Amino acid sequence: MIAYIVRRLLLLPIVLFGLLFIVFQMYNLLDPFQKLAVFVPDVSRLKNVDPHLLIKEYGLDKPWWYQFGRWLNNVIHGEFGWSKTANRDVLDAFKRFLPQTVELTLWAAIPIILGGIWLGQLSAVKQNSAIDQFARVFAVTGWSLPTFVAGILGLFIFYGLLHWFPPGRLSTNVGLYVFTSGKFHLYTGIITLDAILNWNWWVFADALRHLILPVVTLSYVSWALLLRVTRSSMLETLRQEYIMTARAKGLPERVVIKRHARRNALIPVATIAGLTIAGLMGGLVITETIFDLPGIGRWAANAARQFDMPALLAYLLFSGFLIVIANLTVDILYAVIDPRVRLE
Repeated sequence: MIAYIVRRLLLLPIVLFGLLFIVFQMYNLLDPFQKLAVFVPDVSRLKNVDPHLLIKEYGLDKPWWYQFGRWLNNVIHGEFGWSKTANRDVLDAFKRFLPQTVELTLWAAIPIILGGIWLGQLSAVKQNSAIDQFARVFAVTGWSLPTFVAGILGLFIFYGLLHWFPPGRLSTNVGLYVFTSGKFHLYTGIITLDAILNWNWWVFADALRHLILPVVTLSYVSWALLLRVTRSSMLETLRQEYIMTARAKGLPERVVIKRHARRNALIPVATIAGLTIAGLMGGLVITETIFDLPGIGRWAANAARQFDMPALLAYLLFSGFLIVIANLTVDILYAVIDPRVRLE
């Protein structure tokens, strides 16, 4: 198993290099004046400076391989350029917006993994029961409803009509207390976690109240997909001969499910679960924009509207890196769950 993991880790630099090359080729489609935005915050405001001289200075008139080497060197050193959308260095913008995105993703992962797998397993074990019918209807409905429709509908009902779950990150008075009072310590930037570390349940409750709608909007499609995959995999596993043999030996149904069926049913589920978490990046753009959350997704949406190339390139790299890491995690989970992979 260790050799298997080492082989996967050795492939990681090659895959990341390929990712960097693909992102650079997208950047290379721009003309030199557009590329200059990566190095100069606002070309239009430059006075008494010839842009052609800057293009020559930064090597933007050189062959693509020279530009790729220089761009790669900048990326390695964390120099992604200036984001006019955030009005700060791209790396600083990431540090500012990442905690909100991490918080939203972590909370969304709970219903996706626990809810999807648990309800999918329960639905398969109690096939054709009321629970199974509910799970199947939920899965079909969730998979059919677009994220932006669910977000707008949820905002209209639960905020516009019922005033239960407001948009934004925090209420105004709570936000002033957290960011300006000096009494609340921001250890991580993840408000719910920092509230626990500060033993401040008032802030925690307010932050959680603001997260409920975004979490449901972001997670329900993935939850529905994972539920369907888990149910199908579990049903197929329960029909296998070794399951019938275990039942014929008189093993309790609880033991048959936990020790024999569940582990084998999770093999295809592991792939979907890992890639689903990584695939949340697309939903983050929509969800954070609808609910006015200051995260990486909303920043990327604003960057696209303003043609903020440094921010967009960094977002593409970040998204691609997450998918690569998710694939690596899935490969390792395969080795843990499936003994045949370890033997190979």
